[in-house]
Amino acid sequence: MLVDSHCHLDFDALCDDLGGVLARADEAGVKQMVTISTKMSTFERVRQIAEVHDNIYCTVGVHPHAADTEGDVSTERLAQLADHARVIGIGETGLDYYYEHAPRDEQKASFRRHIDAARKTGLPLIVHTRDADDDMATILKEEMGKGAFPGLLHCFSSGSPLAEVALELGFYISFSGILTFKAAEEVRGAARLTPMDRLLVETDAPYLAPVPNRGKSNEPSFVTHTAARLAEIKGVTPEEIARVTTDNFYRLFTKAERP
Repeated sequence: MLVDSHCHLDFDALCDDLGGVLARADEAGVKQMVTISTKMSTFERVRQIAEVHDNIYCTVGVHPHAADTEGDVSTERLAQLADHARVIGIGETGLDYYYEHAPRDEQKASFRRHIDAARKTGLPLIVHTRDADDDMATILKEEMGKGAFPGLLHCFSSGSPLAEVALELGFYISFSGILTFKAAEEVRGAARLTPMDRLLVETDAPYLAPVPNRGKSNEPSFVTHTAARLAEIKGVTPEEIARVTTDNFYRLFTKAERP
């Protein structure tokens, strides 16, 4: 069994063939998945998908790309929306300085509100970070000093220094299809140093399809390729990676129930 800990089933590329997507995932052994919120304006659609399917959970949050248009949602509102059986995490949230679709100050403010919601609810924070390692490390350490909260860095694309900071703070790290890309040796280095009990796998579908499906629209069934590459990196069998990452998922996402 594998869990796709991060995908976007409400996006048209997946939603338009959701029945087929879920059937292929089941056939591949991907028995559970989390569809991730990126905007308040689309959260209801995300939650409805999770409500209809027993093997799908969801999160609530605002992606840093939308921090200037939807990121002013309050901590209290996030906590209120998270008080639902199918909502198991806060996010995705964080910092993205690669595209900078939103001003950095607004990204940071939104990120801190999400952290506060994770602290108040006890639900894990799903963190998106790209080209913002220094500010990310600073904010995580500052906020952890105010009171502990669980979380993970999703779709890890940074180097070992940020991974080390996250691990020291008790975070988990989730690896996507990037792990299979030829040029991603830095990411593979981070995977090597991440302890087995902190690893998760994901697709971030419909983006970042792993080799050998690179260039295609990604979907949860493809997480098997990322898991296989992770097994090679860690020197264990794919079955062991499936067992470990699944156990880690349920240890972090305590509201989720095994199928």
